[in-house]
Amino acid sequence: MVKNRGKRLTRYAEDYVVFDLETTGVRQGLDRIIEISAVKVRGHKVTEEYTTLVNPEMHIPKGATAVNGITDDMVRDAPKMKEAVEGFLAFIGNDILVGHNIHTFDLNFICDAAMETLGAEVKNDYVDTLYLARKCLPQLSHHRLVDVAEHFGLSTKGAHRALNDCMMNQGSYEELGKILRTMQPISSDVRCPLCGGEMVKRKGKYGEFYGCSSFPGCRGTRKL
Repeated sequence: MVKNRGKRLTRYAEDYVVFDLETTGVRQGLDRIIEISAVKVRGHKVTEEYTTLVNPEMHIPKGATAVNGITDDMVRDAPKMKEAVEGFLAFIGNDILVGHNIHTFDLNFICDAAMETLGAEVKNDYVDTLYLARKCLPQLSHHRLVDVAEHFGLSTKGAHRALNDCMMNQGSYEELGKILRTMQPISSDVRCPLCGGEMVKRKGKYGEFYGCSSFPGCRGTRKL
């Protein structure tokens, strides 16, 4: 599905919503959402939660259950997609979204579900903590959410359930924000010439350059 998404940011935001999904699999357009969770953060503190199982109206494969523990029985009486997504969109409002690997996974699923059930677009700007962790913690060999959380001494109990992952990622994002503040920032007047989004330093065949943080959705570049 074609989506009109917000810009991917590479900064710390004081106010934001962390979200996470569990799904029946990884195939966009075929697999379905079975859990949506989100936590609203104001001034470093979690102030509200939104969490619901979702009836995908399809069988949950054993492989998915093995990862997240969610079964057909658990979702049988859960809200269907339209109701669950409507509640999620009302909860997030216009807030900046934060999540781990959302650029290529969670946002694809939630954007498709919003368009399919409500004809709505999810245009919130967002921070993908996978990209942020790679930038701030290059010493780690892996940057899965549990790897990042363990690095910061955060509990990983209950990983792969959406609300637990939200809480784990909220703590990780706060710690990554502290590291970001010690790094040399890119001047705020360096904006993408195509979409106006934030630019990040990248290395290419001919050396370093500024590239749009929303790549590959936007391929804007600027010379250093």
